Amino acid sequence: MFPGLPETFITASAPARCQSLLTRSPHCPAPQLRQCSSLPTHSPHCPSLPTHSPALLPTLPPSAGAPHAACPRLLMPLIPDPQPSTSPGGGRSLQNAKLLFNPFSPRMQPAKEPPRPAMIPIRGVPMIKHFAENWGEVERFQAQPDDLLISTYPKSGTTWISEIIDMIYNDGDIEKCKQDPIYMRVPFLEFAVPDIPTGVELLQKRSSQRLVKTHLPVQLLPPSFWEKDCKMIYMARNPKDVAVSYYYFYQMAKVHPDPGPWDKFLDDFMAGEVTFGSWYQHVRGWWDKRKEQRMLYLFYEDMKEDPRREIRKVLEFLGRPLSEELVEAIARHTTFAEMQQNFMANYRTIPTNVMDHSISPFMRKGVTGDWKTQFTVAQNERFDANYERQMEGTDLCFRLEI
Repeated sequence: MFPGLPETFITASAPARCQSLLTRSPHCPAPQLRQCSSLPTHSPHCPSLPTHSPALLPTLPPSAGAPHAACPRLLMPLIPDPQPSTSPGGGRSLQNAKLLFNPFSPRMQPAKEPPRPAMIPIRGVPMIKHFAENWGEVERFQAQPDDLLISTYPKSGTTWISEIIDMIYNDGDIEKCKQDPIYMRVPFLEFAVPDIPTGVELLQKRSSQRLVKTHLPVQLLPPSFWEKDCKMIYMARNPKDVAVSYYYFYQMAKVHPDPGPWDKFLDDFMAGEVTFGSWYQHVRGWWDKRKEQRMLYLFYEDMKEDPRREIRKVLEFLGRPLSEELVEAIARHTTFAEMQQNFMANYRTIPTNVMDHSISPFMRKGVTGDWKTQFTVAQNERFDANYERQMEGTDLCFRLEI
């Protein structure tokens, strides 16, 4: 969800020592990845990371400044060995310094947790503060006719459908899909956080066939998407599972206000007083818009029930050949278990001051019906009554379990 990476980070595999330090320009927000053979597989003493073959390191352009290394597997501060080797000229050679994990780095453990920002409304829709402050750039965004918009309400399978579509665009080539984190391959249109490239800036660097992610309700989408008649894919999920998943996401994604206790957050969710506003208005707005746009409206529950059937729908909508080999490859690569371990999809490359996976993982459960473990009987009755009022007059229906 958050593009851009800090410059001085590397994997936290204790015995793994990458000797090849690279320089990085501060103006290089999206480095291309290359294989790094000098970083071995992760140690069994590193519980947070699965064993994998050679890690991926960005290829970084030379520039003035301190050497850096970056590995999107897991971000940790990079510091030189206290006793680096001596260069032929007699100086201390940082080129040959070992990389050590410093658990006390101020960049990883700030002395004081910054306050969580309050939301700012955009035309009545609550928005993340940084996103709202950059709204003019989003509203002026110029779509292109071959852009594909991927729209969802938060926690509705956004990363899942994005990974599926990126695989389709790469003809099922898994290695191409692992060249960059998902938030670089499918930029988040309205994203903005200080000192990191915005979603608009990332999209403007691409010339054609852009995949564009958004959580915006239909009335806030930049007009150019309608004017250019862009294809759109919308994924919707039942509101009870969304509410639960959103609650845990609010806790770990620190750009949101503090959600408070579950009962309060549930009331806020029903009232539309959460980031991106009312779930009811969001799903209904996009459902109605499908009648006049080139739009495929998908359901999370259908995707869970039969992913291959839904992948075929996407292929057909995009005008791609219905290759069963491709369908099978995509279905295998995009299971929840696979994506949960995929560092190019699971957002564990994001700094902990933005997303803290120790509070709750970004990919938490990925099931339908988990709401039954969270809702009390009273909360469920209150929610059902509110749902009936909010969804009156629409033929849009959701399954609460499979």
